[in-house]
Amino acid sequence: MYLGITPSVTCNNSSRNEFSLILDKNPLVEFVEELPAGRSSLCYCNLLCGIIRGALEMVHLAADVTFLQDRLRGDSVTEIGITFLKKREEKKYRRKK
Repeated sequence: MYLGITPSVTCNNSSRNEFSLILDKNPLVEFVEELPAGRSSLCYCNLLCGIIRGALEMVHLAADVTFLQDRLRGDSVTEIGITFLKKREEKKYRRKK
């Protein structure tokens, strides 16, 4: 929302603990022309993974967030994979009267 993009969400896992965000347009790619020679493993867009992981931690959801595809590496889209590390416990709260 803050970057002005809307990702597509795909979920191909039967246990329903992981999904992917697919970005057709990545605004961070516009600031990088090409990766430096000898630095092909460098991922400028890891900033997005850190933002998503931090936001999930703020609501007490532990997750592993990684890049699966990146436009800077020649892929057609940018895909971020999110895997929840543990199930959130369902707690029932009773209102105090």
